[in-house]
Amino acid sequence: MTITLDSLGPALSVRQVLALERVLAGEPEVVAGASHLDRPVRWVHVAEAADVGVMLSGGEMVLTTGVLLAGDEDKQAEYVRSLHRAEAAAVVLGLGRAFPAAPDVMRRAAERCGLPMVVLHRPFPFAELTEEVQSRLVRRKFAAVSLSEAVRTELTALITAGAPLQRLLDEVARHSACPVVVTNLAHRVLGTAGERPAVDDVLRDWERIARQAGGTEGDGWIRAELGGRGERWGRIVLCGYRGDTATGRLLADRAAEALVLHRMLGGAAACSWEEQSAQSLLTDLVSGIVPARQLLPRARAAGLPVNRRTFVPLVVRDTDTARLDRLLRLLGLPGLVAELADGATAVLLSLPRDQDADALAAHFAARLRTESGPARTVVAAADPRAVWDDVPAGLREAQHVADAVADSAAALVLPPVVRLRDVHLRGLIRLLRDDPHVQSFAERELDGLLRETDEDLLSVLRTYLATGRNKSRTAQLHHVSRPALYRRLEVIQVRLGVDLDDFEQAASVHIALLAHDAQQQ
Repeated sequence: MTITLDSLGPALSVRQVLALERVLAGEPEVVAGASHLDRPVRWVHVAEAADVGVMLSGGEMVLTTGVLLAGDEDKQAEYVRSLHRAEAAAVVLGLGRAFPAAPDVMRRAAERCGLPMVVLHRPFPFAELTEEVQSRLVRRKFAAVSLSEAVRTELTALITAGAPLQRLLDEVARHSACPVVVTNLAHRVLGTAGERPAVDDVLRDWERIARQAGGTEGDGWIRAELGGRGERWGRIVLCGYRGDTATGRLLADRAAEALVLHRMLGGAAACSWEEQSAQSLLTDLVSGIVPARQLLPRARAAGLPVNRRTFVPLVVRDTDTARLDRLLRLLGLPGLVAELADGATAVLLSLPRDQDADALAAHFAARLRTESGPARTVVAAADPRAVWDDVPAGLREAQHVADAVADSAAALVLPPVVRLRDVHLRGLIRLLRDDPHVQSFAERELDGLLRETDEDLLSVLRTYLATGRNKSRTAQLHHVSRPALYRRLEVIQVRLGVDLDDFEQAASVHIALLAHDAQQQ
């Protein structure tokens, strides 16, 4: 059975102790401090001495008959003040021979101190109350220790198995039954877990909420710092945790220990939490599974400006996220970077509306190509989006453009920023590559060159058609003489049964080759 914080319930409060069946038998009456009955009770202690406070450590419910206080108002007042100084939870006075009614001095002193004072109108064995409360508190402490060990064991097992950060956070959220947020020291959200509607409520106005709750723990906000070797680099927050603060802090501490260990074991080669956060967000945007409007709180919490902005969706090939991150910082361009699949990296720029988005995208691409050297870095873009809801379609368009020119000879003559209008027929074929009719057409047209040993001939054919059937350029690119190229072209024509000097036949082969290449990607 899984132990959760809900199953443990909150710690006993003064109010809950007074509602116990055994206590009700004594006819309890609150005569002072009624507004402080939700104080947690850490222990129950029987004490008569006036200086009782020296024997307490805070949070105790003190039981007394007042035998040693009767007839001495100074002692009565000091008794209450001593409890207050010791931060006792409450004082319970059993009425009887010493005090037939609540003494005014004690009642007034308790009211001034804000200390709950309760009198019992019927004789009541204190031993029964002590036994009842102590047993409940012991069970609670045992359950808390069990929870701590269960969480530590489960999180350690996940780390040992190489689980990602998100899996650890999901486990913490399952135990805490509330949203869990991991941030850096600038309050930028690096990861979340919990029921999505509740998480979205927390993120909707995250920066204000985080700073407002950043000082003290209250309203269920429990924090634990993340760091090591004297340096802090983040925190984990339990948001709106419904249990008692002590147990919540225990869970947050266990979670923090696991997250620090997870980060340490990840090493320098591991994807950073910031990168994982951006990757999760951009992947969800590209997939379209989650509506863009629902992802807006996550984007804002991740540090992306979203109000009155122009969004530029880009997909870059043949580079790495670290280089793109550095370039964005160097150029002062706000944005998110995340690796997608098949060597593609998504970049979402967020620009002020008074800036020229196309010019900035072109400048970014030119700087990237300069830094990349001879590598063929492809920067594909969709038209700028002024509305957040249009961003997913823009990212998918940019990804389609990047895929359409991937690994093609045409990439040699691409503009700095490739757009949909630049991919022409190649883009259409990319969209239709999974159509069975297109697949059948490609196989039929290229049947004579689809053996593994024909790959060199396919490469020559690909370059020849991509360069507009320019034989000199094709020979140069393949580092062969023109006579050698002529011989290869002759073999290709014989194998395919076509005349490549005929425009229609060459166009048919070219379309088939584009479809074949698109199916291989």
